Formats: sequence, C-alpha cells, structure tokens
Amino acid sequence: MTTVVAAIIESGGKVLIGRRAPHHPHPGKWEFPGGKVEPGETPEEALRRELEEELGIKAEIGPEVTRYEYSYPGRKPILLIFYAVSRLGGYMENRIFADLAWARKGELPSYDFLDGDVDFVKHLAEQSVSQTPGNQVP
Repeated sequence: MTTVVAAIIESGGKVLIGRRAPHHPHPGKWEFPGGKVEPGETPEEALRRELEEELGIKAEIGPEVTRYEYSYPGRKPILLIFYAVSRLGGYMENRIFADLAWARKGELPSYDFLDGDVDFVKHLAEQSVSQTPGNQVP
C-alpha cells in the first residue's frame, strides 16, 4: 500500500494549502503540502523531504493528527497520514504548486480539495483552534 504524508502548517489562525499545477494529476485541486513515502523512509522523514522539495523549508514534524485509508476509483487504496508541523526554518518558496493560500479552518470546505482529503477537511473545519495541537509557525 502506498503511504502519503501531509503537513498541517498553521500560522495566525490559518492553515497552509496548495493548489495542484495543471501538469500534475488532479490539476487545480487543493491539498496539504506533502507526498509519498519512499522505500526506506519513515513517514516523518518523507514529510521533511517533501516540505524541503515543495516549499524549500526545514520542518520539525510534530504529532500525528490522523490517518486513514482512501481508495480513488479504479486504484489501489492509499494510507494518508497527516502531521502537525511544530516548527519551520528557512524561507518558504512555492516550488511546485499553481497557488499557495493561507485559509482559516472554517473556510477550508469552500476550496476544491482532493477527494481523499474532503472528509478530513470537513473535520478540521469543525475543530476550534484550541483543540488543535500547537503548531504555530514562528
């Protein structure tokens, strides 16, 4: 089973999301930064690597927020693991996304997210800020 990791990066009460570029699968869909775990990597190592590749940042991976399996039609199931990011270092630059946005949790369902993220996005939108693990970006 393919494992996919994603980062919940918060700052000022908003969460960082990216919109997929036209040449990527599911173009135009919104998602959380992250990607596939490579052979020999832990999920946390994969997420650190992906954040460096996608955004040019060094990240301290915090606690796991949730995990679940999802199957896109006609494809094998994937395991999605979401982590809070507790600290970031370096200058953030958009290296792969068509757009980046900082959105309030309550606004997240108004974005056209990947099908595999939709239920998690609804759950995240319903949470109050006080219920979310502390992962403010300095």
